[in-house]
Amino acid sequence: MQMATGHFLSRLVYAAAKLGIADHLADGPRAAAEIAGAAGCDAHALHRFLRTLTNFEIVTMSDDGRFTLTPIGEALKSSAPGFARSAVLTMGGPVGWKSWEHIEHSLQTGLPAADHAFGKPLFDLFAEDPEAGERFSETMIAIHGAEPPSVAAAYDFSTARTVVDLGGASGNMLAHILTRHAGPRGVLFDLPQATAGAPALLRARGVDDRVTIEHGSFFERVPAGGDIYLLSHVVHDWNDAQCLRLFGNLRQAMTPASRLLLIELVLRDSGAPGFGSADMTMMVLTGGAERTAREYEALLARAGLKMTRVLPTTTSPSIVEAVLA
Repeated sequence: MQMATGHFLSRLVYAAAKLGIADHLADGPRAAAEIAGAAGCDAHALHRFLRTLTNFEIVTMSDDGRFTLTPIGEALKSSAPGFARSAVLTMGGPVGWKSWEHIEHSLQTGLPAADHAFGKPLFDLFAEDPEAGERFSETMIAIHGAEPPSVAAAYDFSTARTVVDLGGASGNMLAHILTRHAGPRGVLFDLPQATAGAPALLRARGVDDRVTIEHGSFFERVPAGGDIYLLSHVVHDWNDAQCLRLFGNLRQAMTPASRLLLIELVLRDSGAPGFGSADMTMMVLTGGAERTAREYEALLARAGLKMTRVLPTTTSPSIVEAVLA
């Protein structure tokens, strides 16, 4: 029953984020009637809704009927660090909700449910809606926020002159690498709409003078001559044929000394693969896949690249390293 009704909680949390409940309670305890007007809600219905949220430790309710944010609830404020609200609005909103509604389409055809639900690929949808695109970039920081420092610590980037981050969006991963390693310069390569927030983030991290932002699609070209090419949670977005196209462009851009790093969840080769519903999420949203080490090795080999090692990090993803074969 908990599994079957899991979407109930998803809708409750999404509604709380959409209505800005945490912002309305940011200044301290308030009764539902005090914030109903600003939230655009019926006061009695809102009271019942907030009372329900106490079951999930998002708010607490006092004896006089006033509600207070918990630390979990604080994370839903629009100003809270970590972008949890953006993640809830993206994954619990139309993008996630409508896509998962059509999971049978993916299972029957092998094609993305999102394409079926919206009539276009997910990234085309974000290109047409800059606000949704920016929220998606923030969602990636929310989901993977603890990973960049662990990746920067797990791999020796100090010998590289140029680190090219393909599909790096806001530049969050690249900024952490350059902050930890003083030697390299960076190239952030992505579509224009994806890098909208990058200048401000790189400037805030103090590395903007070491990063060049280039715009383009890695399915069409890849900047040449990088010492390290970085793809962080990019390869899992795409099916094998699309990955081979990307790897083909990479192979042309790489030198014999170049290294390719894939930052990805690496499923176990046997038994329970791990990482919950991540593989199904990729199938439903983009038609991509989470893969095992053997699957990465085989896919890279088909593109003329050789997997050299898989390095763990202190967080969920591993670093899959490859060079020209």
